[in-house]
Amino acid sequence: MQVLITGNMGYIGPVLTQYLRKTFPGIRIIGFDAGFFGHCLTNASTLPETRVDTQYFGDVRAFPAKLLDGISAVVHLAAVSNDPMGKRFEAVTNAINYEASVRMAALARDHGVKHFVFASSCSMYGAAEGGPRKENDNLNPLTAYARSKAATEQHLANMDLGAMTASALRFSTACGMSERLRLDLVLNDFVACAMASGEITVLSDGTPWRPLIDVKDMARAIGWGITRTWDNGGQLVRVNVGSQQWNYQVKDLAYAVADAIPGTKVSIDTNAPPDKRSYCVDFDYFRNIAPDHQPQVSLQQCIHELKTGMESMHFKDANFRSSQFMRLKVLEKHMSDQRLDETLHWSNAHE
Repeated sequence: MQVLITGNMGYIGPVLTQYLRKTFPGIRIIGFDAGFFGHCLTNASTLPETRVDTQYFGDVRAFPAKLLDGISAVVHLAAVSNDPMGKRFEAVTNAINYEASVRMAALARDHGVKHFVFASSCSMYGAAEGGPRKENDNLNPLTAYARSKAATEQHLANMDLGAMTASALRFSTACGMSERLRLDLVLNDFVACAMASGEITVLSDGTPWRPLIDVKDMARAIGWGITRTWDNGGQLVRVNVGSQQWNYQVKDLAYAVADAIPGTKVSIDTNAPPDKRSYCVDFDYFRNIAPDHQPQVSLQQCIHELKTGMESMHFKDANFRSSQFMRLKVLEKHMSDQRLDETLHWSNAHE
C-alpha cells in the first residue's frame, strides 16, 4: 500500500504516520507539505518526517499530479486549519481548503487512487439546537473554515468519483499530545493554562458544547478510511467521527483539567457574549460502520498525556497564546519576516 498524506507536517501528521507504520506493515508513506510549521517541534526525539519514505515540499494549490502515480490512498489533511486563521485569511482559506481540495480529489480519481480521505469537521454544524447533530441534519457553518469544509463535501457529493472510494471524516475538535503540539485547541489550551499559570481562563461563558477527539483516535479513523470498501458506507461517506462520551460543555473541560492538575483555579467570564459555535454531535453512524476503529482514548488519559508531554518540555510559558504554539502566530511571524506573503505563498526573500 502506498499512501500520500498532504499536510503531514502539522499537528496530526506525526501521530498519523506512527499509527500507519504500526498498523500496516510494509506500507509506503509519501508526505507533501508547504513547511509552514515544520520547525514547531515539541518533545520530539527525532524529526517526525524520518518516518515517511519520501517527503515533498510544495503548495497544495499547485500540487504536481505526477506524485499520485502508483498511490493507492490519499489522506488530505492540508488546510488553513482553524477559525482564527480562516478569519485572517478568508480568501486563502477558500483557495486552499476548498478549491485545492476538490482539485486534489479529481487528480486522485484520474490517477487511479482507490481511496480518498478528506479531513472534514463537525464545526459545520455551527449553532445547533434540538439535540445531537446527525449526518443528514442541516449544516450551519459560521466561519470561513467551516464553510470551506462544507463546500468541499458538497462538491465530492456532486462529482463523478469514478472507481474511487471517498470518505469525508467530520472530525470532532482535536486534542492530545503531538510532536508538533498546537495550543490553539480548547482542551490543549486549558492544560497549558494549568501548567503555566495554575489558572484556566475560559474566554466564553463556558456553556457552548464541543465534541472532542484525541489525535490518536483521529489516526485510527483515517486508518479505516484508507481501507474502507463501498459496501461499508457507500462510495462516498460523510460521517461524524468521535464518540458520544466526548460531547462536553467548555466549562466541564476546564474543571476536568483542574481536577487532573491539583491547585488549578478556573476563571469563567460569565459576562462574555455567547459563543455561537455550540453543537452536540451524534456518533451512532460511525459506531455502526466502523466498530473496530472507535475512539479509545478517555478524556482523563488525554489530559494526562498532555500534562506529561508538557512536563517533559519544561513548559511554563504563561504567554503561550502569543507563541509559536498558536498556528496563526507562526504565519504572522513568517509574514513579518517577509518569508510569506498575504496569500500564504513563500516569498522571494525565502528562496
